[in-house]
Amino acid sequence: MDTAIRQTAETPWQRARMEQVVRADIAAFGSGRAEMANAMIEESGVRVGEERRRGRAAGVNPTGRFEPLSRHVFDDGWSGLEDLPPFKTEVQVEKPRTIITRNNSPDISFDRSINPYRGCEHGCVYCFARPTHSFMGLSPGLDFESKLFAKPDAAKLLDRELSKDGYQPRTIAIGTNTDPYQPIERKYRIMREILEVLEAREHPVGIVTKSALVLRDIDILARMAEKGLAKVALSITTLDRILARTMEPRASTPPKRLEALRALDEAGIPASVMMAPIVPGLNDHEIERVLDSAAHAGAREAGYVLLRLPLEVSPIFKDWLLRHYPDRYRHVMSLIRSMRDGKDYDSEWGKRMKGAGPYAWQIGRRFEIAAKRLGLNKERTRLRTDLFKGNEGRTEQLMLL
Repeated sequence: MDTAIRQTAETPWQRARMEQVVRADIAAFGSGRAEMANAMIEESGVRVGEERRRGRAAGVNPTGRFEPLSRHVFDDGWSGLEDLPPFKTEVQVEKPRTIITRNNSPDISFDRSINPYRGCEHGCVYCFARPTHSFMGLSPGLDFESKLFAKPDAAKLLDRELSKDGYQPRTIAIGTNTDPYQPIERKYRIMREILEVLEAREHPVGIVTKSALVLRDIDILARMAEKGLAKVALSITTLDRILARTMEPRASTPPKRLEALRALDEAGIPASVMMAPIVPGLNDHEIERVLDSAAHAGAREAGYVLLRLPLEVSPIFKDWLLRHYPDRYRHVMSLIRSMRDGKDYDSEWGKRMKGAGPYAWQIGRRFEIAAKRLGLNKERTRLRTDLFKGNEGRTEQLMLL
């Protein structure tokens, strides 16, 4: 137990609080729970110093699951940790062959999506996309937030794929994996170029984001929305500035997202709110407040996703929870497992987004009642596909090829 506390605590107060949590677990469940705490901490890796990860959500940087070796940072007594540089955002260019990703998942509403970036500087600690960084030989922890990949050829690839014979248009979802309006979009402007292609082709698009940067492209989105070709959802997990700052450190503040909702609605762009994720015992008490604020800002629809902790996300989230809310750790994890058949995560279709059991049912009913009271979800926005321009919509440059 002492080893676990030393590795986890960063201040005397945190160490004392963590000791209370572990001792309470031992008293309630026996010494086996202390062994579980030790295993969890060892699984996530030794924590990275606060100065090196300032402005980041993850506190660890575990080796990706496909790597043959596991690397850990530790103090060998030669005082070398102080010399390590802080994590800074680094961007590499990725050259994919295609840009539209297909899926046939039965529990989501779209069959194709675009990801202009890999990794996300917003650094949301709960992000279910973190494990994808393992495919690049990188960590789903701090690497996911700081070592990013941009796809500057995305618009050109999209135009080529939309011009293929036999292409059947359906709404393209953007922002379902990593945020297309994360901070580096200000420099690379990949998302705007994608929208320019979609507007020229008159192809429908649905966007999900946590960033007010979406307002930069309000001119294109307004023209597309006028033809029934665009809709935008703002993801708002909490109205608590402190919780948002620690859980989503580089995303727009909650008030900025509400302002973005209002601006989108005033521009005639169908806007909705996504409370994603709902973390039981942490932000579920805000369901009614978030929906009320979003509805008054102009949201027409609302949806939610229950916290998902697949693969490496689980130890990263647990480490964050122990650092910031040690007194809630046991309660939050107990509620999560009560909705996931006793596990941290259940990937079964239909259950992975909403969970199961009494507490999950209660969250669903509260959300539905609040949405109905506020007049949300009366009608679902259906985007048009009949305006799509195929080969005749090619740019002049591509026509010459």
